[in-house]
Amino acid sequence: MHSSRTHAKTPRGLLALALGAGLVSAALGTAVPASAQPAPVSPAGSAVTANARYVGGADDAAGDKAFFDAVLKSVAKRQAANPSLASVTVYYNATQAPSFRSQISSSASIWNSSVSNVKLRSTTGSADFRYYEGSDSRGSYASTNGHGSGYIFLDYAQNQQYDSVRVAAHETGHVLGLPDHYSGPCSELMSGGGPGPSCTNRYPNSTERSRVNQLWANGLAKALAKVNKAG
Repeated sequence: MHSSRTHAKTPRGLLALALGAGLVSAALGTAVPASAQPAPVSPAGSAVTANARYVGGADDAAGDKAFFDAVLKSVAKRQAANPSLASVTVYYNATQAPSFRSQISSSASIWNSSVSNVKLRSTTGSADFRYYEGSDSRGSYASTNGHGSGYIFLDYAQNQQYDSVRVAAHETGHVLGLPDHYSGPCSELMSGGGPGPSCTNRYPNSTERSRVNQLWANGLAKALAKVNKAG
């Protein structure tokens, strides 16, 4: 899984990346002809340089923080405009990742049952972040585009090799503020692909759960203060 790179109306100028004829399968190991696979898309003009990969790579803590800050800012603006909202909700749009609909839904359910200060909810409209699917030699990742928004990209081949729900839950962990920690054990969700393909744990451990709750209590309060001051 990659690390971090959200609030977006339907992205303008999305750049369709052509899939090569060599693609042979979709997310759950079901063979799908290359011609039948949807082309992966990414915000036009972005470098799309992932900060860290699910299977390991250059960990960029600044990139992780940039993605989280973008989501936090998006949510804070909505909370400031609707101060009566009882709970903090992060909205995601998965319409551009139809092959992973089940995995993304399971990932959201896992996080919703694991933390109390923030909840994930699906929408088909304006969202705080989006999911995309396709084929990328770097694998799956979450990435900011350098313009205050970002997305999670789920790679076909990687999701055949590794537990697909774990991949989605790991990348979603970046949205909630957690960095990669590849040297961690399988019981640590943010260890990503570090423990190898045999690791199928899909749940954050107690430390990860506590950290997310802390971030969405203190971090959101600070973001709201900035939004209200700017307004």
